[in-house]
Formats: sequence, structure tokens, C-alpha cells
Amino acid sequence: MGHASPARDRTGAPLRWTRLSGLSLGLGLVFGPSAVFAQSSGEAASSNSQSLKPVQVEAERHAPLAIDEPSYTGSRLGLTPLETPASIEVLTGDTIRARGDVSVIDAATRATGITGTPGPGNGGTAMVARGFSGHGSVMQLFDGTRLYAGAGTVTFPFDTWSVDRIEVLRGAASVMYGEGAIGGAINVVPKKPTRGPIQNEALVSMGSDATRQVAFGSGGAINDKLSYRFDISHRQTDGFMQRGQAESLAVGAAVRLDVSPQLQFTLSHDEGRQSPQRYFGVPLIDGRLSSQTLRQNYNVDDSEIKYRDKWTRLDAQWTPNSAVTVRNQLYRLESKRHWRDSETYTYNATTRRVTRGDYLEIGHDQEQIGNRTDATFKHSLFGLANQVLVGFDANHINFLNSSDTPYGGRSVVDPFNFNPGYYVSPVAYTQRYRTKTDTYAFFTEDKLAFNEQWSVVGSLRWDHAKVARTDLQNAANNLGKTFEYATGRLGVVYAPDVSQSFYAQVARAADPLTSLISTSATQVPFELSTGRQVEVGYKRQLADNRGAWTVAAYRIEKTKLLSRDATDPTITQQIGKQSSEGIEATLDLALTSTLRLEANVAKLRARYDDFNEVVSGRLVSRAGNTPTGVPEEAANLWLNWRFLPQWEADFGVRYVGPRQVDSANSRKIGSYTAADAGVSWQANPSLKLALRAYNLADRRYAVSFSNGGNQWLLGRPRSFELSALVNF
Repeated sequence: MGHASPARDRTGAPLRWTRLSGLSLGLGLVFGPSAVFAQSSGEAASSNSQSLKPVQVEAERHAPLAIDEPSYTGSRLGLTPLETPASIEVLTGDTIRARGDVSVIDAATRATGITGTPGPGNGGTAMVARGFSGHGSVMQLFDGTRLYAGAGTVTFPFDTWSVDRIEVLRGAASVMYGEGAIGGAINVVPKKPTRGPIQNEALVSMGSDATRQVAFGSGGAINDKLSYRFDISHRQTDGFMQRGQAESLAVGAAVRLDVSPQLQFTLSHDEGRQSPQRYFGVPLIDGRLSSQTLRQNYNVDDSEIKYRDKWTRLDAQWTPNSAVTVRNQLYRLESKRHWRDSETYTYNATTRRVTRGDYLEIGHDQEQIGNRTDATFKHSLFGLANQVLVGFDANHINFLNSSDTPYGGRSVVDPFNFNPGYYVSPVAYTQRYRTKTDTYAFFTEDKLAFNEQWSVVGSLRWDHAKVARTDLQNAANNLGKTFEYATGRLGVVYAPDVSQSFYAQVARAADPLTSLISTSATQVPFELSTGRQVEVGYKRQLADNRGAWTVAAYRIEKTKLLSRDATDPTITQQIGKQSSEGIEATLDLALTSTLRLEANVAKLRARYDDFNEVVSGRLVSRAGNTPTGVPEEAANLWLNWRFLPQWEADFGVRYVGPRQVDSANSRKIGSYTAADAGVSWQANPSLKLALRAYNLADRRYAVSFSNGGNQWLLGRPRSFELSALVNF
């Protein structure tokens, strides 16, 4: 594999993860269940390295599953998915925007086996992968860098306008990015400065519920040394529920200096401001979703949710010769968040009223400063082609939590007709605790190619994290904790030819108990949870660029869960265990020269193997139960039809299986299927118009739930959007 020639198209030119000007931009939901398939990869390069020039292709040469281009999320060596013993999927920015996915979570959950569990408390960004949920187990990165989740919340990135691609690594990824990511990692790569003429694009869209968006992007070469990229997007909506207003602004700018062909520097700054919907869902009435509450909002009238994020990075890449590459990223990340809400709503069948609780006000003030350096060397080892990477990562994190805990507010309202009222708390909002976290890590990766067909890829990482927590209310509760852990991955790849590969891997991961930087006193006696994964798979690119398909099977075991001791239920020990095993498949196929099918499916079995809880003073085993909120089935199906030279139509279906509401598996939230469609018209080379329809059947479903499954955060009802995209 190390010396395999790239796959080629009908002209004999190397295939790229191309920018599909025809199909990818087929506005109206160009669904890409394999998301990786409808590739529109411009500048497919390392998230912190120079960009490659985009390769244009004709619509009939729709790029297949991108398995022959480098992905830096699954391998720091920049191996292609064909060369990497792991499940990797890439959703290109053009494809994402063509589908109408305006948020990162909407886009990422098009990938195989990735589902969402968003809520205001987690920033509206939490996901589920391979049986594990939340930011502690499904890591999210921006440009290859992670912001450590403060109290389980991540709020950036969120807008897809500036996205070049989203790379999805399914399965244990701690060896790449540190603790967390036992289920997978989602890396959002923004557009980068590129050499070439300056090109501009603008988007205007309008839709249901007074939804509107204005966006602009520009990039290109200023002179023979300098190039730039600038993107801005502003979006507003009134929402489908009462008092559902939301507004966001995302801005990104980058300047690249080519000192020489061997040395480049890129300075980037991305910033996001959000006032998302102050909506926590609706309570079930007599155990059912009531048609009278579908557009209700039970939050108080003066509630507030605000996020502000800033990401500044200075990247350098030095390539003294073809065998050596050195990269460095120095970064400063900042996040400020504020919530003031009533968050739980419980219907009382006796009084026929809804009790609103969890009146809480919380603030996060977080700063992370760090540096990551790695060097790659290509050489011969015992006469065999070898690539090795060594690197070092260090950062310092300040986190301040303010709140009015213990959240004592409460009110009772009529379920259908009420005055929202105002926020009242018996406890003052003040600073509660502060943490300082210092982490550093050493990592290495190696690929040894025995011949054209066989190679071994291995990775190791060792992390050290020291957390110091200062209780600003009671100094007696101050604490310190040090975590040290090692993770790794070892895989073998067999490629019979340049268009296919078989692989197998074993991996070791580490997961936080909740959130590393908000470690509490009750967690000090314990270590991180650990995980092991075994995975096998097959990847195939079809001839004549007709498509591609992949299949993977895996088993993951997570140990050291906090569980009650079987002999003494008053004692909590790190003895719990849960596991998941499953199979995933992705297909991209040109049925005809104008009709393309894209599909993916994931089926898994997730279980608590050893987990005890205390219920009403009695020890209860949850062994054999499915973890809360984990769907064991998920699928996407997309059809794109270019029925006239300037016209495209799209139809897609998303399916998410049932989810358990609690660890006791007392009740399930039913499965749901949502269908979307769209049509687009390339009016002239510079203007494309598109009409999209979401949730065609107007299905009522819960994207997530809380309060023991008795409170549903509903997905948007049937809605429409009209957009105009201009290039100039």
C-alpha cells in the first residue's frame, strides 16, 4: 500500500476527492448517506498544512467514496482511508451545503452510524457513535484541535458555511486526540487560503418560520507570497415554537504566507456568537405527545442562552525535503457561555398541571492555550518503505463556573394556556469553582510497508493531565488530581490492488468519567474509564469512478464505570462495564449517468455488562440493558437525479431506531423516519437557485429527551427554504 499508485479516472488522471460542481452543489438535499461519497473536497490537506488545488470534474464523473485521498483525522501521517486500518468518512463542504445542512450536527449525523442527542445543556452538539454518547465519548474537533469540554458542553463550531469538509473517524480515537472519543471523533476542517485567482461567493436564503440567512465567502492569492480566506454567515429564525427566536453569527479569516516552497505560515481566527432557541422541549401529557403542545415553549419569558467562542491559531509547516515534514500549531481558544432557564417540565395527571423545575443560571468562562508539534520522516527500514511520525502536545486550561446552585426555583402552570412568567431563584448567582488544568502528551505513529499489498500501521500516545480545583465558596473542598494514561492502535492492511483493501485493528482508549476539566471531589478517588476495540473491514472503489462501498464490523468494551458494590450498595467502585458490537456499511453507486444512489446503515448491540444502581435503597443490576439514548439502528438513503443539464432533484430518508429512556429500560422512545427533498436550477454559470423541503411527512419525533423520557425536544416540523447562491 505504501507504494500503490492512485486510482485513475477514464482519462488516466489521478482521482481526487473532487469538488463536484454539478452533483455536490445539487441543492435540495443532495443526501450523502455515505457522506464521504459525494465528495467535494477542495483543498484536501492536513488540517494544519497547506491546501491542495481543487480538481474539477464533470457531473458524470461524480466522485465516489473518497478512499484514495489523505485524511488527517484517522492518521497524522496523512494516509488515505484505503491505507488506514480504521473507519473513516468524509463529508465535503459543498455536499453539506447542497443538502441544506446549516449546522455541524445536522451534517455530521448524515454519516454512517452517527446520530444526535442535542440539547441546550450540551450546546446542542452532542452525538452518539457505536453505542457511546456525549462529548466525553464522541469527540469534536475544529481544524484538528479539540477544546476540552467544560462540564460536558461544546458550542463551536456550529455553522457549515465555512466548512471545507467534516472528517468522521468511527471507533476508539483516544490515540489520536487524548482521553475521550471511545465512540469516535468528528473533525470540522474550515476552508483555507489557496493559491490562484480571488473567487467570491454569496448566499441568500429564506424559509419557514421567518428563517433567513445571509453569507459571504472570498479567497485567493493576494500576490506570489500571500493568500487569504474570509467567510461570514448570519442566520436568524423565529422558530416553530412560541418564543423560538434564534440568531447566530460565524466569522472566519485566515492569511497564509509562503516564505518559500518549503516554509509556510498561516494565521487563522474564527469566532462564533450564538443566541440559540431557549427551548427544552415539551412534557408528555398522560404519557403521550399532545397535539396541543407541539408549538409550546415552557421556558420563562426572560430566559437566556448565549455562547461566544474564539479560536486563534498560528500554523507553520516546514518541508526541507521530500522525506521530512515538520508542522506546528500554536493556539488560543476561548469560550463564554451563559444559561438562565427553567429546564424541566413534568405533567401531573391528578392536578392536570405542569410543574416547571430546574430554575438554573449557569456561566462558563473558559480559556485554553496550547501548542502541538509533529514531524514526519519517510525512510527505508530493513529495506522496507517506512513512514514515522513523532509529536508533542501541551496545553493549559482555565475554567470558571458560576451558578445559582442548588437551583431551587419552581412554578406550576396550565399545560396549554399560561403566562410564561419570569426567572426567580432563591439563591444568588455567583462564582462557584475554578479549575486549572495542565496537560501534555507524546505521540507517535508508524507505517511499515512490507510490499505493495501488505502494511502495518501502529500508533501510541501517552498523556499526563493535572487538574487543580478551587472551590470559591468553601476552601475545604479544594482538590487536585493527576491522570496518566497510555493509548494505542495497531492494524494491518492487505490491498490486493490499488482499488481495494482489507484491514484489521485493535485499539485501546480512555474516557473521562464526566469531564476532565470539571473533575469533582466525588471523582478524585477514581481513574479514567478504559476501552478496547477490535475492528475488521473492507473498502472498495469501483472501476470507472462508478462509486465505492465499505463494510466494517467491531466490538468495543468499556471498563471502570462507576457502579455500586454488590456486597455493600453504599460504596461506589470503578467496577462497571459496558460494550457494543455492530456492523456498518456504506454505498455510493452511479445507477445511470444521471441517477446516483448513496446509502449507509449501522446495526449494533449495546449493553451494560456489569452495572449496578441503588433504587429506593435496594441494589438493582442493569446488566443486559441498553444504555440510555443509544439507538441500535440508523440508516440514510439518498437519490440524486440530474434530469436536465441545469436541473437536479434530490430525495433522502433518515432513519433512527428506538432509544431507551433510562438504564432500567423501562420504556422506549420509538424510532423515527424523516424525509427531505429538493430541486435546484443552475440558472447561469454564476447563479444557482434551490428549493428545499424538510420533514416532508411532517413527522413528530424527539431528537432528544430528558426528565426520564417524559420531556421531548422535538425535531422541526415540515418546512421549506428557498436559496440563491452566487459566484463571482
